[in-house]
Amino acid sequence: MIRLLAAFLRPYWRALILVIALLMIQAFANLYLPELNADIINNGVAKGDTDYIIQTGGVMLVVTVLLGIASIIAVYWGAKTAMAFGRDVRGAIFRSVESFSQVEVNHFGTASLITRNTNDVQQVQMVVLMGLTVMITAPITMIGGLIMALRQDIQLTGVLFVIVPIMVVIIGLLVRRAMPLFREMQRKIDRINLVMRETLAGIRVIRAFVRTDYEERRFEESNRDLFDTALSVNRLFAIMMPTLMVIMNLTTVAVLWFGAIRVDSGEMPIGNLTAFLQYIIQVLFAIMMATFMFVMVPRAAVSSDRITEVLQTEPSILDPVDPVSPARTGRVEFREVEFRYPGAEDPVLRGITFTAPPGQTTAIVGSTGSGKSTLINLLPRLYDITGGTILLDGVDVREMDRADLWSRIGLVPQRAFLFGGTVASNLRYGDETASDEDLWRALEIAQGREFVEEMPERLEAPIAQGGTNVSGGQRQRLAIARALVKQPDVYVFDDSFSALDFRTDARLRAALHRDLASATVIIVAQRVGTILHADRIVVLEDGAVAGIGTHDELMASCATYREIVYSQLSEEEVA
Repeated sequence: MIRLLAAFLRPYWRALILVIALLMIQAFANLYLPELNADIINNGVAKGDTDYIIQTGGVMLVVTVLLGIASIIAVYWGAKTAMAFGRDVRGAIFRSVESFSQVEVNHFGTASLITRNTNDVQQVQMVVLMGLTVMITAPITMIGGLIMALRQDIQLTGVLFVIVPIMVVIIGLLVRRAMPLFREMQRKIDRINLVMRETLAGIRVIRAFVRTDYEERRFEESNRDLFDTALSVNRLFAIMMPTLMVIMNLTTVAVLWFGAIRVDSGEMPIGNLTAFLQYIIQVLFAIMMATFMFVMVPRAAVSSDRITEVLQTEPSILDPVDPVSPARTGRVEFREVEFRYPGAEDPVLRGITFTAPPGQTTAIVGSTGSGKSTLINLLPRLYDITGGTILLDGVDVREMDRADLWSRIGLVPQRAFLFGGTVASNLRYGDETASDEDLWRALEIAQGREFVEEMPERLEAPIAQGGTNVSGGQRQRLAIARALVKQPDVYVFDDSFSALDFRTDARLRAALHRDLASATVIIVAQRVGTILHADRIVVLEDGAVAGIGTHDELMASCATYREIVYSQLSEEEVA
């Protein structure tokens, strides 16, 4: 946690110095006031010197005003610095996650990454906020209070040397017990976020299968688990606070008892006893304030470990030191490509070799689980191959800067995803400078112009997060239009026509063939009717190439392809 704080608070060192200086002024002022109060009692009240009372009281008033001003400014800059710290850490986590490959995202889990960028950052941010007030003033007040108490009466100060170690031992034992519980709490917050995300994402499936009661029980189980752990933590600190209050009150009674004896014997002025009691209260109150920090620091330490784990994770897929940027032609080549997921014994793809030249449509078909989507994910380096080579424009994709690589590829994923905003903002995700005419052209090719024109706001029609306010077919067509606006060299459609009816599918394929005549088009499809007229069809079976050729060639030579075709079409339709 210290390294995390040092790294992200360094830019705000001026504000930190200002806050520390103001807090020191505040602490010294608080320590000076009981001394002035003692002087008023000893030299003013006891002697009936009204002028001395007024004069010293005026000094106390000035010190109090300065104390108030210093406190206000310190709190303002302390809060501003803490909020800036939280902003910077959240930004750093987000940038780290953006650089992750799918391997790292899968390792942490989406729910955990969200928790780390929200709840965990908030825990550390609160420690910074409290630290810039309590952690600085508490030590000064404790040490200064002890020194000032010794100045009032050395023998009476012995009470503190008995009480303070007892308080420290109690706090240490409780914090040691709380640390593993805080780690469990953060893990269980991850779990409850995961269950909540799954429930919200799969609400239609849950209702369709009448599993609402089951999901409620599953959530209640996670919720109860978190509740029990949080209750255990709060019980610990519920014991601590009354215990410390009892110690504080007993200390006050002891000081008054022994102090009264010393005042009665004439060994200690009454004003000094009053000041001593105030210093004792300040010392004990500072310890109690520090206790609040001890409640927060263990949980923040766990959170900072989780944050640091994300920040220090190196992406498994990196840009090359000397990237190559070849001339843009759109030619894609797979040469003996092999891929296995991390930790897997057997590869899911092996010996994949084919070429997708520009100006042609290359289709990839195969049964479920044959590796079609996995193969497509290797081209933009969502995963890195474990064997062989993938070439784009004659250069290994691992030798290209990823931003350059991605700019050449227009990917329409299997699950069309839209961002919250408008139709135009989603389409311009591919090219921020695209004109309205470019957007309408892309929509026309993607067969989406008609339904967008029917929307009251047309291009400015609102789109909900994930595109939940449009149908599945409309969502797919908008995702296709988004890729078309980008105008890349290579278009990759990963089963992107599955939600379209046959008429719209046929019109879309005809438009793509007409308007993307010079581009490289790769289509992954489950429906054979979508790829019958492709220039080249690659058939996958169990992660290997079972055949390559045109429809007619494969019907004559590839049993796997014939089986797929006849499972969807009759002999008359094939003919």
